Amino acid sequence: MNKVGQFRLLILTAACCSGQLLAADEAADNGWIFSGDIRAGWVDYDYDNPSGDAAINKGHRDSKGFYTVPKLSIQTPTVSGFLAKVTVAGVTDFGINNSEKETRNFAFDPSERESFGLLQEAYIEYTSADNAHNVLVGRNEITTPMVEADDYYYLANSFEVANYTNRSLENTMFTAGYFNKMSGVWDSGANGTEFHSMSDASFVAAEDKERAGDEGVSYLGAQYDNDTHNVQLWGYHAGDLYNILFAQYDLSQKTSNGFKYDLGAQYIDFQEDGELADYNDTNIDFSMYSARFNGSFENGIGFATGATKYSDGEGQGSTLGAWGAFPYFANGMIFHFFEAGSLRNAASYKLQGSYDLAQVGLDNVDIAVRYTHYDLDSKYALSSKGEGQDVMDLSGIQVSYDNDDGVYFKMTYEYRDLDNEPGTDNLRLIGGYRF
Repeated sequence: MNKVGQFRLLILTAACCSGQLLAADEAADNGWIFSGDIRAGWVDYDYDNPSGDAAINKGHRDSKGFYTVPKLSIQTPTVSGFLAKVTVAGVTDFGINNSEKETRNFAFDPSERESFGLLQEAYIEYTSADNAHNVLVGRNEITTPMVEADDYYYLANSFEVANYTNRSLENTMFTAGYFNKMSGVWDSGANGTEFHSMSDASFVAAEDKERAGDEGVSYLGAQYDNDTHNVQLWGYHAGDLYNILFAQYDLSQKTSNGFKYDLGAQYIDFQEDGELADYNDTNIDFSMYSARFNGSFENGIGFATGATKYSDGEGQGSTLGAWGAFPYFANGMIFHFFEAGSLRNAASYKLQGSYDLAQVGLDNVDIAVRYTHYDLDSKYALSSKGEGQDVMDLSGIQVSYDNDDGVYFKMTYEYRDLDNEPGTDNLRLIGGYRF
């Protein structure tokens, strides 16, 4: 780690410790809100490829490491509807990891593999007295269906964004905005330890990024939710990259015996646009059709099912998961869908069971087991050696703990079996303390 990185990390760590020592009642008395998150964890990706051989699992090299993530936020009092918030964060391994084993850990930038610090959030927000109007401008860990913070790994994605939301009508939300830049090692197609334009952070070919320039993403969204019916419609436009249409409907009910369930249908369409459409470096033209049935019983048992069909068009590898989006009904816990050669004309099916261990005296502990089957089209899905792939199976287990005092922990393990590639597995042990 260079001296600048060491200095940044020192400041961040000291700030987090100072914030933790601040009494909660003092913060409440003066209107300022101090909060933080000290996160740490171990990840281990085994691709059966210790040397990074390009003919094995797309060249993904076995990776593992331990990381610590200090994060501190300061929020001002609200004055006439206005407030401001600043969040600083960093990721470090304190120099204990083997840098040769960090190419796929999604903690540092894979080319630099150095500790870093980041001004994660810095925004101004206005909310009207009746909560009908909200305006936010600046860096923020915002969440929308197809561009979002995705705070699942070590540090969430963050975006330079301008957003307006209107809630004047009961149960109804309208929103519009513009994403300018993003950070996020796990979901950015650029150096995620810094903020880059949305075009640079996309997954399209380098030639298309260069032609697009510093392209951003504008969006419109509408949602109606009365706790039974939830309807969403979103449109995203990245002028010289591609457009996204997202539509979803959920029916939620609770029966007289305490059984809760959700029936959902989803449609997502990706279409190339502008400069990207004029060249053949990246081709994007496909849709996804999905359905799900999730439920839970009062005895702590739950289940989740999902099915997705991909149309016979190109672009899955250049769009799925880009900008932090994972709203998909039928994917794995960790590996998701990136490991197959292609999902063109494919289908996937998910079956998950879960149990709330509070039923047996272990409060705040949940366990989930998931199986996802991918029916691939071997005409498009090819292994690292060019052999056709018909099937990919993902099996995983997740144990999570999260209490009201801010302590949390999640263990996730998943095994992937893919035609004509060695089996792979992944282990994540990530936990921390929020204050």
